[in-house]
Amino acid sequence: MAGQIPTMALIVQKYGGTSVGNLDRIKNVAARVARCRAEGHQLVVVVSAMSGVTDGLIKLAKEIMPLPSEREMDVLLATGEQQTIALTAMALHALDVPAVSLTGAQAGILTDGVHTKAKIDNITPKKLHALLDAGNVVIVAGFQGETPDGQITTLGRGGSDLTAIALAAAIKADVCQIYTDVDGVYTADPRIVPAARKLEVISYDEMLELASLGAKVMQSRSVEFAKKFGVVFEVRSSLNDHPGTIVKEESKSMEAVVVRGVALDKNQAKVTLVGVPDKPGIAAHIFKALADATINVDMIVQNVSHGTGAPTTDLSFTVEKADLLKAQKVIEGLQSTISFREVIAAEKIGKISIVGVGMRGHSGVAAKMFEVLARDGVNIDMISTSEIKVSVVVDLAKAEPAMKALHAAFIG
Repeated sequence: MAGQIPTMALIVQKYGGTSVGNLDRIKNVAARVARCRAEGHQLVVVVSAMSGVTDGLIKLAKEIMPLPSEREMDVLLATGEQQTIALTAMALHALDVPAVSLTGAQAGILTDGVHTKAKIDNITPKKLHALLDAGNVVIVAGFQGETPDGQITTLGRGGSDLTAIALAAAIKADVCQIYTDVDGVYTADPRIVPAARKLEVISYDEMLELASLGAKVMQSRSVEFAKKFGVVFEVRSSLNDHPGTIVKEESKSMEAVVVRGVALDKNQAKVTLVGVPDKPGIAAHIFKALADATINVDMIVQNVSHGTGAPTTDLSFTVEKADLLKAQKVIEGLQSTISFREVIAAEKIGKISIVGVGMRGHSGVAAKMFEVLARDGVNIDMISTSEIKVSVVVDLAKAEPAMKALHAAFIG
């Protein structure tokens, strides 16, 4: 179980971009790995690209063309992690620790063919086990894999988390540790809310909601994978030896806390189709076209007009900012078959969410949230709820103060 390392354990460790952000930090990671290996453990180490490298590669591509080929983007972006695995292996060699670096493909990670957002279909860990049994630390490039026909794919932002969780499941690791630049999972982003507190434990469902709602500690798909395969993992800092946050199956005691955390997502954009014909099948047509373009839609609001003439509706939905241009192109392509009046895009929005499994047994949580926002003069644009979360879209300029107010009201 994460947090309690047995003797001679098989451990998967993942180090994010800030943890390997420069050569000194890579050397720090190598020293930590070397100490762990000296205690008799076998290690698979998953690393991300050095902080800023992926963004730099995307910028280079977009200087050539606004919408580059997604296949070529995968080929380009995969080089970021390959740089880190080689440097990390070299840093271990400098400490006289045998280490071998592997790309995602070399590690046996097979994916589907959806470029830039591929899903892992299978992992063949035979090569990993052989290298471990030969006494090596195995350094694996996160965020990437390959299709059965040899195409390089990437797993989407934060995909190194998914690589680590999936490898831990595939090799039946005793421990999975996700190292980052913070001490664990907090009740809110401590850079925005100084009063935020570190959580000792959190359920998969709560972590999944927080991850999908803007908390940058974990990629949501990796938490889904961990829940599906029962991979208990620990989120902790690579910069100290403090205990982190254990992420595991929900327990009865967790229900005592109504709101576990508050999240803010600034990477959402809103698209509104004005004057859409209010007829059966129109929404299905629109969202199927977006799905076919692998665009994930989050919140949806429809306002039906009650005026004279043919009934119309205004249809609003949110997507990731990175997908906004692609979504607009998809919608423009529908203009000939769906006669809406105009399309409005808004990027200056923030999605604030409160999350907690304890919400299932408590009423009035949404009402209290709306009261807090009203008291602070924050207008709500869109609302979305589930059993364990309430999300609202607000003006980006008011998002951070609103997040602090909600944290104070629900968590203290």
